Amino acid sequence: MDPAGWLKERLGCSFADARLLAQALTHRSVGPANNERLEFLGDAVLSFVVAEMLFNAHPKASEGELSRYRASLVSGDALGAIALELGLGAHLRLGEGELKSGGQRRASILADALEALVGAVYLDRGLDAARAVAVRLLQQRLDELPGAAELKDAKTRLQEWVQGRGFGLPDYKVLEISGEPHEQRFRVRCDVSELSIAAEAEGSSRRRAEQEAASLVLGNPALRARR
Repeated sequence: MDPAGWLKERLGCSFADARLLAQALTHRSVGPANNERLEFLGDAVLSFVVAEMLFNAHPKASEGELSRYRASLVSGDALGAIALELGLGAHLRLGEGELKSGGQRRASILADALEALVGAVYLDRGLDAARAVAVRLLQQRLDELPGAAELKDAKTRLQEWVQGRGFGLPDYKVLEISGEPHEQRFRVRCDVSELSIAAEAEGSSRRRAEQEAASLVLGNPALRARR
């Protein structure tokens, strides 16, 4: 199926200007006429529309709770997973290097392309059409959101735990960076020195490795015994 047919079937959307659709699906590895500017626009449109959806769906939620909900819905991991489910990768235009390295399945590339697609819909059809696409993409996930407290990431929960008990902040240190520039792996150590608790973890970014290490520390029996 061609990209236009795929988009109509999966998102109920069509383009008056097919060039915008083509640009939204073109990664920077192809050349200068790529989707980076559309990604920037789509990120802003998604952020606004999701904020609007959450504002209406959770009238009693605080600003902080709404922010955590929004961050969960529009995170790179969440959008990458949605794009993968949609089969977006099959329609991306990638440079030879990205194709060989599996770029059509990489979460960051898929998430960026999905944002670019929303930005292109906004330019082509306006805000109402972009809103309709965002609702189709995210309504079910919004309906299934857990409580706001459960959405706090591991680093935040660990920081709140140690601060609430008068301990110093956890220390994060990058131990190793390996792999090719486009596919690096980070190994990070999280250390709560006052409790003599530490953990190491790996991830495809420093942030992910830090989050995983913090999660391991939170699960340490010695820390859990103090709760």
